[in-house]
Amino acid sequence: MPINPSVPDYELAETVELTTVEQVRAISDPLRTTILGLLHERAATVTELATAVGRPKSTVAHHVKVLADAGILQVVRTRRVRAIEERFYGRAARMFYVGLGRQDGQLPPDFNDFEVAAGESKPAYDAGQLRSFIRHARIPEERAAEFWQRVDQLIHEFDRLPRAGDTTYGFTVGLYPMTGYPTLPPAEDEDQAPPPPA
Repeated sequence: MPINPSVPDYELAETVELTTVEQVRAISDPLRTTILGLLHERAATVTELATAVGRPKSTVAHHVKVLADAGILQVVRTRRVRAIEERFYGRAARMFYVGLGRQDGQLPPDFNDFEVAAGESKPAYDAGQLRSFIRHARIPEERAAEFWQRVDQLIHEFDRLPRAGDTTYGFTVGLYPMTGYPTLPPAEDEDQAPPPPA
């Protein structure tokens, strides 16, 4: 299979902030998430997308329209096929993120990347092919922000990988504050001897 050196094959912004519930809801549907994933590789028509996901063209056209109306997809080129103008859709950005500046202050209740990843990764888990880690660290908020910037760079690197091979891999990351996690008491001064027994 040939390797595409430019992924995807159209111009797009690096990041776009999603600030409305409608935008976040648009990317939270599993089929629309799959469509966005396919368009990471190259621009595609509704017909091509419908063939790829094995769904009726009318269904895929509806989902593409939802994404386009939300500003998440855009027409990146067209071509004339007989008397019909065929539209090729692409992502508006390489990466979308839910912004802290979202206008209405809340997310739709069904938005959860980890829930999606849990469903997608179950067959890999059952086959012993799931690679995952979970770690906890008590760190200042500034350090958490610095660490997330490094993770963000890795995500962008993953998005730019040339498409080749026969297997698609999922990559999920998260960083979240925890409440109620056990914390050790402050360490005693090791230079001080413990008090004598009573």
